[in-house]
Amino acid sequence: MSEAIARELMAQRFRSYLPVVVDLETGGFNAQGDAVLEIAAVTLTMDPEGNLLPDATYAYHIQPFEGANVEQSALDFTGINLDDPLRRQVALSESEALGEIFRPIRKSIKAHDCTRAILVGHNAAFDQGFLNAAVNRCGIKRNPFHPFSSFDTATLAGLIYGQTVLARACRAAGIEFDNKAAHSARYDTERTAELFCAMVNRYKDLGGWQLAQREQEMDGAD
Repeated sequence: MSEAIARELMAQRFRSYLPVVVDLETGGFNAQGDAVLEIAAVTLTMDPEGNLLPDATYAYHIQPFEGANVEQSALDFTGINLDDPLRRQVALSESEALGEIFRPIRKSIKAHDCTRAILVGHNAAFDQGFLNAAVNRCGIKRNPFHPFSSFDTATLAGLIYGQTVLARACRAAGIEFDNKAAHSARYDTERTAELFCAMVNRYKDLGGWQLAQREQEMDGAD
């Protein structure tokens, strides 16, 4: 019964969209020509009280696609070593990595009675642009994500905490952040997921979503 309540709350909360937190580490800023080097996603779930919670993490190293550009400055920033033997051993192609990421996301969409995923990211337009470019390169027909709508935690954190940098926003929300672990897709995605959940739940605790629902119901009754 409690699972059914949580499922119904999630389906209602974001207009049947399932928020999924995504982070990509890349070889530059050009989504069309620069390589995707890492991708991670955190699916979210909800408890019977309507609290949003991180669910599962999926993260993969990616081999640069043929002809992809990789800026040395990007590698210096992320700390990614493309010649690391362990990385070479586990890295997937773009198509393989997207398949591994999308499969559990589709299952989570169905499990929560939602119709589609919506990307949550810190500076979400960056990740969405690279994700869409990779989907197009790989000829994937069933992208589970909405093609242009997203939730940007940098904007939301600026509104709520007055902080737009991920590390500072997390600390303002009471979330530990290790600067040495930052700029790996897995770590950044998990911290972004915690941050998004904290902000959504804070708004709920202040009565924001429930108040908006009641106002809509009253407008519909008039």
